[in-house]
Amino acid sequence: MRAVQVKAFGGPEVLVPVEIADPVPGTGEVVIDVAYVDTIFVETQVRSGWGRDFFPVTPPFVPGGGVSGVVAALGAEVPEEWLGRRVTAFVTGSYAERAVAPASALTVVPDPLDLRTAAALVHDGVTATGLLELTGVGATDRVLVLGASGGMGTLLVQLAHACGARVVGVARGAEKVALVRELGADAAVDATRADWVSAARDALGGPVPAADVVLDGVGGRLGAAAFPLTADGGRFSAHGAPSGGFSPIDPDEAARRGIALFGIADVQFAPAELHRLTTTALAEAAAGRLRPVIGEVFPLERAGDAHAAVEGRGVVGKVVLGV
Repeated sequence: MRAVQVKAFGGPEVLVPVEIADPVPGTGEVVIDVAYVDTIFVETQVRSGWGRDFFPVTPPFVPGGGVSGVVAALGAEVPEEWLGRRVTAFVTGSYAERAVAPASALTVVPDPLDLRTAAALVHDGVTATGLLELTGVGATDRVLVLGASGGMGTLLVQLAHACGARVVGVARGAEKVALVRELGADAAVDATRADWVSAARDALGGPVPAADVVLDGVGGRLGAAAFPLTADGGRFSAHGAPSGGFSPIDPDEAARRGIALFGIADVQFAPAELHRLTTTALAEAAAGRLRPVIGEVFPLERAGDAHAAVEGRGVVGKVVLGV
């Protein structure tokens, strides 16, 4: 079958199309004919050799972890009813025509939802839905979303808005800022502005202008600059590091101000929670209440170009691969 491998750690050019053996399902497993492959920023970091303590992979390897497609073959002890079902799944090595997954890890895609949209929700839909629950966003909250025009940021804006919260999104450039407003943010701030922090504070409003919840999917200096915008007694989630590292937040300062800190470990969900959150995200999208923004679709063989687009941050919304 066709696949893409990371031949060596490095830039997007190390992603090379290859032919490898078709996967064979074991007991309790299925083979999925992949339609679309989800891509997330951390995959570009793993490809470059970053985070070896968390992602102990050695080239050559097939990257990626999320797919949508159709169940094409069943292993022993898998009910026949799975054959031909449209599903999403977390897998190991998703940049391929076919992937193996435990039947217990499959989530059925609702009939009104297309497989491309479903793929865009595999990672970001789960994490965004889980984050809103984790941080307890409610109707009285003021929520600041960093990286609001990205794959997950666009979902966070919509979900927080649906909760009735006042939402302020931070994004880079006029096009992305306009998208954030379109998705339901009460205000959007351009992160390229030298005074974006004060602009965000003004937009948050309130007797003491601050955010009850900060959802930081960017990390680095931007996240650190946003921390002072968190209200005393608020919640700060540092779950993203596309800037090269998570936000360097002083836990002692957070404790002094009564701010609850959340990190990437808090959105590593157990299988039952993954299934529940995936089902919720897909159902919301099928009902038209949640819209993943897909900026560009690349064919599988051009996975390197897809990674370059993700790293270049020029694409508005998500990048997915079509198989």
